[in-house]
Amino acid sequence: MRIDLHTHSTVSDGTDTPAQVVEAAARAGLDVLALTDHDTTAGWAEAAAAVPEHGVALVRGEEISCRAAGTSVHLLSYLHDPADSPLLAEAERTRTARLERARHIVARIAVDHEITWADVEAQTADGTTVGRPHIADALVARGHVADRSAAFAGILAADSPYYVPHHAPDAVLAVELVRSAGGVPVLAHPGARARGSVVPDDVVAAMAEAGLVGIEVGHRDHDLADRARLSALADRLGLLVTGSSDYHGQGKPNLLGENTTSPEVLARIEELGRIAVVRP
Repeated sequence: MRIDLHTHSTVSDGTDTPAQVVEAAARAGLDVLALTDHDTTAGWAEAAAAVPEHGVALVRGEEISCRAAGTSVHLLSYLHDPADSPLLAEAERTRTARLERARHIVARIAVDHEITWADVEAQTADGTTVGRPHIADALVARGHVADRSAAFAGILAADSPYYVPHHAPDAVLAVELVRSAGGVPVLAHPGARARGSVVPDDVVAAMAEAGLVGIEVGHRDHDLADRARLSALADRLGLLVTGSSDYHGQGKPNLLGENTTSPEVLARIEELGRIAVVRP
């Protein structure tokens, strides 16, 4: 059984619609995938509706933006109640902050490079959680950079003069909110140095104490040494180990199924989650 528990659609910063993600998963030979758009569950219904046609089971999820000790942290939540009020309120606050931040970034960039907010909007779909990847796509469309990777390596880098921070909940609070909503929290790519500072082990330990269930160890941003260290950390803290693609369609080179999760781990996630996996 091939299981990929981290993908994105046009509802956040992917380039495939939710239904197209399910279709692509079937073409890639996956049996199960999770749709985990940033700070939203808006793609769940469309993805679930595509399950019978393509024969791929769907784990409904979300990637929550948070922070700890000045470090950006991404938390995957699986099978939580999408109507849980506290989690919904925090996600809405984050999406609003992302939108305001994006507008500020575009205004700063526009001083030196020709770009407008309309250019960014042209890269989004209805209901999209707007973020820096859409600014990157606008920069590509304008011819300022070759692709998203080039944009994030330069104009949109964290040390760029155009950079603007945004609100994100504390990582421990995020874990608590997910557990309260009946979700299964798994820490995404904590050793991804290319994204900035890695998540310190003491932060992971604090998250584990708050109810963290797993760590995404298998990820293209983790080399062999990272995987060994994170696997040992997961073992020490009694956490599950997952592997995923972090697929974004054409937005990133990540390929569906390039890292996978074991059926035993998925079964444990199902046991802990409040809502069911959508099966063909």
